[in-house]
Amino acid sequence: MSAQKLEAGARQIHWPSVITVLSAAILISAEVFGAAFAGGWALAILFGLSDTGAYIIQAVLFLLGVAIMVAFVRGAQRVEPFTRKI
Repeated sequence: MSAQKLEAGARQIHWPSVITVLSAAILISAEVFGAAFAGGWALAILFGLSDTGAYIIQAVLFLLGVAIMVAFVRGAQRVEPFTRKI
C-alpha cells in the first residue's frame, strides 16, 4: 500500500451540505428568536406583567427556540450529511 493511501473509512467534509444547512439555520433562527422576543413582550403586556416578567418569558421562549434550532440542525444533518466517504 502506498504512503498516500488514506485509512479505510476516512471521511471528508462535504461543504455544500454544510453551507446549505448553515444558511437555512440562520434564516430559521432569525424567525424563531424574533418570535420569541416579540412573543414574550406581547404575552407580558397581555397578562399585565412588569419588565422583569417580560424578560423571564422572553428567556423561556429563547431557550425553547434554542431547542428548536438544535432539533432542526440535527434533522437537517440526517438529510444533508456533513461528511462523506472518500
